[in-house]
Amino acid sequence: MKRKIAVAAALAATLLGVAACGSSGSDDEAATSATGAVDGKGKTLKVWLMVDAETAWKGVVEDASKRFTEATGAQVNVEYQQWANHLTKLDATLAGTDVPDVVELGNTEFSKYVFNGGFAELNKGDFENSDTWLTGLSGACELDGKTFCVPYYAGARVLIYRTDLFKSAGIADAPKTYADFLSAAEKLQTANAKDNKFSAFYMPGQYWYAAMSWVKSKGGEIATKDGDKWVGQLSSPASQQGLQEWVDVTKKYSKADVTKNENEQAGIFAQGSAGMFYGNGWEQGVAEEVRKDPNDPNSPLVPTKVKGKLAAAPMPEIPSFLGGSNLGVTQKSANKELAAQWIKAFTDSKSMEGLIKANALPNSTALLDKAAENPAIKNPALAAKSSWFPPNAEKWADVEKASILQTMLTDILTGKKTVADGAKWADEQINATLNEA
Repeated sequence: MKRKIAVAAALAATLLGVAACGSSGSDDEAATSATGAVDGKGKTLKVWLMVDAETAWKGVVEDASKRFTEATGAQVNVEYQQWANHLTKLDATLAGTDVPDVVELGNTEFSKYVFNGGFAELNKGDFENSDTWLTGLSGACELDGKTFCVPYYAGARVLIYRTDLFKSAGIADAPKTYADFLSAAEKLQTANAKDNKFSAFYMPGQYWYAAMSWVKSKGGEIATKDGDKWVGQLSSPASQQGLQEWVDVTKKYSKADVTKNENEQAGIFAQGSAGMFYGNGWEQGVAEEVRKDPNDPNSPLVPTKVKGKLAAAPMPEIPSFLGGSNLGVTQKSANKELAAQWIKAFTDSKSMEGLIKANALPNSTALLDKAAENPAIKNPALAAKSSWFPPNAEKWADVEKASILQTMLTDILTGKKTVADGAKWADEQINATLNEA
């Protein structure tokens, strides 16, 4: 993965030739060299990445930083952050003047900071594969036709199932169509009818990422912008059709708690009373092995009842909500051009190949076939080809915080509201929240 020193001149001229990205015009900004790359001699870039990068693909970080330094002369100081407190730490840091130049945030976390002006505008065309970025990541980066962050890596949701139960129920292969999926659920339910706790398809009632994936599968939307106002769209015929299908499959094939979300589903599935569930690719491993002491992250893993009995496949005809991260240049950075060049190196195809080897999904649909060659991420890679993102609204986080979608789903599943009434109520709440002055 290492690039020889002899190609430094070529790198400076071609690899990292990023144009100015919302430069503040500060005297501290690095100058542009004759090669077209920014001259960063004497500069040190401060980069905040989440701890995942340190534990899973530190070599990719180091390689990108080495190539960046060869091209610009600038050094890189990478500081690895913890998910538990990174937003609190970022808010406090951005309020001051000693800020990181590059920051990683989860894709659903970025919108708030984009709307609040925390990140500088970037020239989208300067970044490799930008015309094929995963929409589930890039959605958070766009505002009024401008780009404020760069997709980094992703994880996709897939159908995870019991191979032994499939065999005993006479199901030959993983579902290829939605009709196949329904057929498999029916066969699993029939074959395990004596277990009154059995879920052919385990689906927690407040798993809104899943429910909205069904909505998206029918061409529905959560909310769209009309002029300067957001308008809830769950009452549209397409959205209601998707909601109804999700409700039907959940009521018929799941015994999961309708008041719970998906956070504990892998652990519950591990207990052995379910045939399929819809989760992130990594949840297969969680279901097969759990911590001996769930409160101690360093305690050993122990096998569960489903160890060695699980497989995964893309959920047929259902687009995936992607988890993942993006990278941005802070508005207060004194080294915006250098920061953008580092992001370019860290998100180019060479770095993406390193992430694929480390079992992470790359940031581009053009690279997903390559990712699918890695057996560990084959199915998430295939699932990520069709992805979606929540409304990129300034106050979307408030919709999540208020549990509007979660409440709607529970109300529908318990019979408190019909799909039509639940969707209408949710639209009203979404409208009030997103358009609040």
